[in-house]
Amino acid sequence: MNIPSELKYTKDHEWIKIDGDIATVGITDFAQSELGDIVYVEVETLDETLDREEVFGTVEAVKTVSDLLQPLSGEIIEFNESLEDEPEKVNSDPYGEGWMVKIKLNTPSELDDLLSADAYKELIGA
Repeated sequence: MNIPSELKYTKDHEWIKIDGDIATVGITDFAQSELGDIVYVEVETLDETLDREEVFGTVEAVKTVSDLLQPLSGEIIEFNESLEDEPEKVNSDPYGEGWMVKIKLNTPSELDDLLSADAYKELIGA
């Protein structure tokens, strides 16, 4: 199981990479393996400001559809449009080309509530 130590995580199996006040978000290797083959990623909240834990999109696998929850409050400023044609990137490269959205943070103190790689490993029993 790949759990990069430089990233932050949520209990909802999302990863967050912080660069200044911009957070890049995707789902973890664990999440994509649990979902199976991902066939569609939908994000219709581009340019919207959402609170933490609001639904910003969905990821559809062969057997299920899962909501994507905003890990931090802020404005969704970018969607990885390559996922429209190649949603399987979430399976093959969840921490790289499979990223989903970029968020401009408006409550940086929420970063303190995210999980470290070690805490996330403990959560999933890795």
